[in-house]
Amino acid sequence: MADSVTTYYHSPLGLLRLTGTADFISEISFFDKVEKAESRKKNLPPLLIQCIEELIQYFHGQRRQFTVPVNQAGTPFQKSVWSELMSIPFGKTVNYLELARRTGDIKATRAVASANAKNSVAIIVPCHRVIGVNRELVGYMGGIWRKKWLLEHEARLAYGVQTLF
Repeated sequence: MADSVTTYYHSPLGLLRLTGTADFISEISFFDKVEKAESRKKNLPPLLIQCIEELIQYFHGQRRQFTVPVNQAGTPFQKSVWSELMSIPFGKTVNYLELARRTGDIKATRAVASANAKNSVAIIVPCHRVIGVNRELVGYMGGIWRKKWLLEHEARLAYGVQTLF
Protein backbone atom coordinates (compact mmCIF):
# COMPACT_ATOMS: atom_id res chain seq x y z
CA MET A 1 0.00 0.00 0.00
CA ALA A 2 1.25 3.47 -0.86
CA ASP A 3 2.31 5.87 1.84
CA SER A 4 -0.43 8.11 3.13
CA VAL A 5 -0.06 11.87 3.04
CA THR A 6 -1.79 14.41 5.26
CA THR A 7 -2.69 17.96 4.33
CA TYR A 8 -5.11 20.62 5.54
CA TYR A 9 -7.90 22.65 4.04
CA HIS A 10 -9.34 25.80 5.60
CA SER A 11 -13.09 25.26 5.12
CA PRO A 12 -15.97 27.54 6.10
CA LEU A 13 -16.34 25.27 9.15
CA GLY A 14 -12.71 25.49 10.23
CA LEU A 15 -9.65 23.48 9.50
CA LEU A 16 -10.07 20.04 7.91
CA ARG A 17 -7.32 17.44 8.06
CA LEU A 18 -7.24 15.23 4.95
CA THR A 19 -5.28 12.00 4.71
CA GLY A 20 -5.03 9.78 1.71
CA THR A 21 -2.87 7.99 -0.82
CA ALA A 22 -2.71 8.05 -4.59
CA ASP A 23 -5.63 5.58 -4.51
CA PHE A 24 -8.10 6.71 -1.82
CA ILE A 25 -9.04 9.18 0.92
CA SER A 26 -8.87 7.67 4.41
CA GLU A 27 -9.62 10.67 6.62
CA ILE A 28 -11.35 14.02 6.59
CA SER A 29 -11.71 15.38 10.08
CA PHE A 30 -12.19 18.70 11.77
CA PHE A 31 -8.93 19.75 13.32
CA ASP A 32 -7.89 22.62 15.52
CA LYS A 33 -4.15 22.78 15.00
CA VAL A 34 -1.84 22.13 12.07
CA GLU A 35 1.18 20.05 12.97
CA LYS A 36 4.25 21.80 11.53
CA ALA A 37 5.90 18.69 10.05
CA GLU A 38 2.72 17.69 8.23
CA SER A 39 1.82 21.17 7.03
CA ARG A 40 4.96 21.42 4.89
CA LYS A 41 4.12 18.55 2.53
CA LYS A 42 4.35 19.95 -0.99
CA ASN A 43 3.99 16.95 -3.28
CA LEU A 44 0.40 15.99 -2.73
CA PRO A 45 -1.02 13.04 -4.62
CA PRO A 46 -3.42 14.21 -7.35
CA LEU A 47 -6.27 12.50 -5.49
CA LEU A 48 -5.78 14.72 -2.41
CA ILE A 49 -5.79 17.79 -4.66
CA GLN A 50 -8.98 16.52 -6.30
CA CYS A 51 -10.52 15.95 -2.86
CA ILE A 52 -9.78 19.54 -1.83
CA GLU A 53 -11.22 20.82 -5.11
CA GLU A 54 -14.40 18.77 -4.57
CA LEU A 55 -14.73 20.08 -1.00
CA ILE A 56 -14.36 23.66 -2.27
CA GLN A 57 -17.09 22.97 -4.84
CA TYR A 58 -19.31 21.44 -2.12
CA PHE A 59 -18.92 24.45 0.14
CA HIS A 60 -19.60 26.82 -2.79
CA GLY A 61 -22.81 24.94 -3.61
CA GLN A 62 -21.46 23.53 -6.87
CA ARG A 63 -21.19 19.85 -5.85
CA ARG A 64 -23.70 17.46 -4.29
CA GLN A 65 -21.83 14.18 -4.77
CA PHE A 66 -18.17 13.35 -4.35
CA THR A 67 -16.23 11.20 -6.78
CA VAL A 68 -13.01 10.58 -4.83
CA PRO A 69 -12.65 6.97 -3.65
CA VAL A 70 -12.80 6.44 0.10
CA ASN A 71 -11.32 3.64 2.16
CA GLN A 72 -11.37 3.61 5.94
CA ALA A 73 -10.43 0.83 8.32
CA GLY A 74 -13.34 -0.75 10.16
CA THR A 75 -15.27 -3.89 10.90
CA PRO A 76 -17.61 -5.37 8.29
CA PHE A 77 -20.56 -3.97 10.27
CA GLN A 78 -19.05 -0.47 10.41
CA LYS A 79 -18.35 -0.61 6.68
CA SER A 80 -21.96 -1.62 6.02
CA VAL A 81 -23.17 1.39 8.04
CA TRP A 82 -20.78 3.72 6.20
CA SER A 83 -22.02 2.31 2.90
CA GLU A 84 -25.60 3.11 3.94
CA LEU A 85 -24.52 6.64 4.86
CA MET A 86 -23.27 7.08 1.30
CA SER A 87 -26.77 6.27 0.02
CA ILE A 88 -28.47 9.13 1.92
CA PRO A 89 -29.25 11.75 -0.74
CA PHE A 90 -27.89 15.29 -0.56
CA GLY A 91 -30.27 17.48 1.43
CA LYS A 92 -32.04 14.52 3.09
CA THR A 93 -31.73 13.08 6.58
CA VAL A 94 -32.50 9.74 8.18
CA ASN A 95 -32.72 8.84 11.84
CA TYR A 96 -30.67 6.21 13.64
CA LEU A 97 -33.62 3.80 13.80
CA GLU A 98 -34.10 4.01 10.03
CA LEU A 99 -30.38 3.55 9.48
CA ALA A 100 -30.47 0.42 11.68
CA ARG A 101 -33.42 -0.88 9.63
CA ARG A 102 -31.47 -0.29 6.42
CA THR A 103 -28.55 -2.32 7.77
CA GLY A 104 -30.88 -5.22 8.48
CA ASP A 105 -31.38 -5.11 12.25
CA ILE A 106 -33.81 -2.64 13.78
CA LYS A 107 -32.45 -3.56 17.23
CA ALA A 108 -28.96 -2.41 16.28
CA THR A 109 -29.64 1.30 16.75
CA ARG A 110 -26.86 1.77 19.30
CA ALA A 111 -24.37 -0.20 17.22
CA VAL A 112 -25.32 1.89 14.18
CA ALA A 113 -24.82 5.08 16.19
CA SER A 114 -21.42 3.83 17.35
CA ALA A 115 -20.36 2.99 13.79
CA ASN A 116 -21.62 6.36 12.62
CA ALA A 117 -19.46 8.06 15.27
CA LYS A 118 -16.39 6.13 14.10
CA ASN A 119 -16.66 7.42 10.54
CA SER A 120 -13.32 9.09 9.83
CA VAL A 121 -14.24 10.64 6.47
CA ALA A 122 -16.48 13.57 7.39
CA ILE A 123 -18.68 15.25 4.79
CA ILE A 124 -17.94 12.76 1.99
CA VAL A 125 -19.30 9.87 4.09
CA PRO A 126 -22.22 12.00 5.28
CA CYS A 127 -22.71 10.97 8.90
CA HIS A 128 -24.02 14.51 9.47
CA ARG A 129 -27.22 13.44 7.68
CA VAL A 130 -28.22 11.14 10.56
CA ILE A 131 -30.47 12.71 13.17
CA GLY A 132 -32.44 11.62 16.22
CA VAL A 133 -35.87 9.96 15.96
CA ASN A 134 -37.54 13.22 17.06
CA ARG A 135 -35.62 15.16 14.35
CA GLU A 136 -33.17 16.34 16.99
CA LEU A 137 -29.58 17.08 16.12
CA VAL A 138 -27.64 14.56 18.15
CA GLY A 139 -24.00 13.53 18.15
CA TYR A 140 -21.43 14.82 15.69
CA MET A 141 -17.69 14.51 16.13
CA GLY A 142 -17.21 17.96 14.60
CA GLY A 143 -19.72 19.51 16.99
CA ILE A 144 -23.47 20.03 16.71
CA TRP A 145 -23.00 23.53 15.31
CA ARG A 146 -21.10 22.07 12.33
CA LYS A 147 -23.76 19.40 11.81
CA LYS A 148 -26.44 22.09 11.82
CA TRP A 149 -24.44 24.20 9.35
CA LEU A 150 -23.94 21.25 6.96
CA LEU A 151 -27.62 20.27 7.06
CA GLU A 152 -28.79 23.84 6.52
CA HIS A 153 -26.25 24.31 3.71
CA GLU A 154 -27.55 21.22 1.92
CA ALA A 155 -31.23 22.02 2.55
CA ARG A 156 -30.78 25.57 1.24
CA LEU A 157 -29.18 24.27 -1.96
CA ALA A 158 -31.57 21.36 -2.44
CA TYR A 159 -34.83 23.03 -1.49
CA GLY A 160 -34.24 26.72 -0.98
CA VAL A 161 -34.90 26.25 2.74
CA GLN A 162 -33.22 28.90 4.87
CA THR A 163 -33.48 27.26 8.30
CA LEU A 164 -33.99 23.58 8.94
CA PHE A 165 -33.46 23.42 12.71
